[in-house]
Amino acid sequence: MSRYAFETRKLTVGYDGKPLIENIEIAIEPGQVMTLIGPNGAGKSTILKSISKQLQIVDGTVLVEGRDLAGISTSELAKTVSMLFSTAPRTELLTCQDIVETGRYPYTGRMGVLSAEDHERVDQIMKTTQVWEIRDRDFSRISDGQRQRVLLARALCQEPKILIMDEPTSFLDIRYQIELLGLVRKLATEQGLCVIMSLHELDMAQRLSDIVLAIKDNAVFRYGDPKDIFTRETIGQLYGIDLSEYRPLFS
Repeated sequence: MSRYAFETRKLTVGYDGKPLIENIEIAIEPGQVMTLIGPNGAGKSTILKSISKQLQIVDGTVLVEGRDLAGISTSELAKTVSMLFSTAPRTELLTCQDIVETGRYPYTGRMGVLSAEDHERVDQIMKTTQVWEIRDRDFSRISDGQRQRVLLARALCQEPKILIMDEPTSFLDIRYQIELLGLVRKLATEQGLCVIMSLHELDMAQRLSDIVLAIKDNAVFRYGDPKDIFTRETIGQLYGIDLSEYRPLFS
């Protein structure tokens, strides 16, 4: 059994078989948070979609708990990896609890009927993610911050070992950013959840991350410990900003 929850080896991602970013090599242990940072359009979302099997990998290998991603079926993968992307599902007349319950479907079989154990798990996670109080509300009529927490609850209902998130704090005010990311960090620390996410908020990424992958111009720019990435020189080069505009202690 690999010590890593997630690895890539000489991974190349892109579209229609055409390479976009090459030689991506990462290794993440259970309980660690890895954050992708970089300018818009650098290729962060392409990486996340590729390692979650939403895009075909161009070349290389992705290992999930030591197993080749290519040999894992979608239904089996759903029990190990869950995803939270920035686009919310369109719903009609579904409550927040209805949305969260869909996270149990990898375990319910073809009929999709939740057992008493499934319902207990859903209730527990909704309380952990602080959406229990809005469980009966229409999902389409809640705030962006509440919606993200509901979607996080749905992702956690899959009981994943690995959580992949693409800009989970988009459109959220600072309060909801702190609440959401603080919860994710807590789950990683206390439950050994491996988290891979992209963020634009450098101050959040600096505080939360164990590992940082910096992407620029469709290439890996830097990879490593946050203290080595969040320097005035590196951030200045990554984003093309005047070095005087960035202070490592305050982002």
